[in-house]
Amino acid sequence: MRLYYIYDFTYQPKMKKLFLPLLILQFAFTNVQVSDWGQTGHRVIGLVAEQHLTQKTKAAVDNLLQGESLAFVSTYGDEIRSNKEFKHFDTWHYVNMPLDKRYGDEKPNPKGDVYHAIQHCVGVLQDNEASREDKALYLRLLVHFVGDMHQPLHVGRSEDRGGNDIKVLWFGKNSNLHRVWDSEMINGYQMSYTELANNLPIYTAEKQQTIVNTSVLDWMHESQRHAKQIYGGITQDESLGYAYQREYFLLVRHRLHKGGLRLAKLLNDIFDN
Repeated sequence: MRLYYIYDFTYQPKMKKLFLPLLILQFAFTNVQVSDWGQTGHRVIGLVAEQHLTQKTKAAVDNLLQGESLAFVSTYGDEIRSNKEFKHFDTWHYVNMPLDKRYGDEKPNPKGDVYHAIQHCVGVLQDNEASREDKALYLRLLVHFVGDMHQPLHVGRSEDRGGNDIKVLWFGKNSNLHRVWDSEMINGYQMSYTELANNLPIYTAEKQQTIVNTSVLDWMHESQRHAKQIYGGITQDESLGYAYQREYFLLVRHRLHKGGLRLAKLLNDIFDN
């Protein structure tokens, strides 16, 4: 059985217009509201993952991506969001569930969620009958969705759309809690993704093994625990600034580092196992 047929999602082995010209993608991206780590955060995760790939995995990835880096393709999942051909991926960036529930306690979204998205992408990459074009597409998406899974508010509550409906002031300007976590805390430091990747928390080899020897469900429930903490420390229309950034930016850096390490482990398991 092919894993990517299980969820009743549309899979087209011979998709046309699979990769849009870069200029079109860039134009489209300017008209789409960024809704996860933003460009910098996703690229950090991609860069960290690249640094932990085995040689065999790196060769397989390079072959599929034709030399493009994981950091470069990490934003692809957002760049295609204005394209109707990929509309069915909209719900794959997140999962909404009550903070006191475990995944599976309630019926999952029939259109899919970020947990199903990761399983689906892995299934395509492991399928010997999948086309090279499809594998390249779902590799790009996998890099993005693993990043999304590690943004805590992508495992947030449905009633406030993962914090999008919790209005706040960020350094005096109108914003919302989700946007603060997506990009505004990161952008506030005005660091390139390479600079931020070089300033992540340092883990021992033993700690790294503990981090990567986890399941996708573990990642989800870990983000859920952080989301519960984030929700508990905020009120509607609250004014946020330096104090909030000092309190939570270390957690942001941990999430980016863990996301990169786990993405590398996942890719190594797919391509070098």
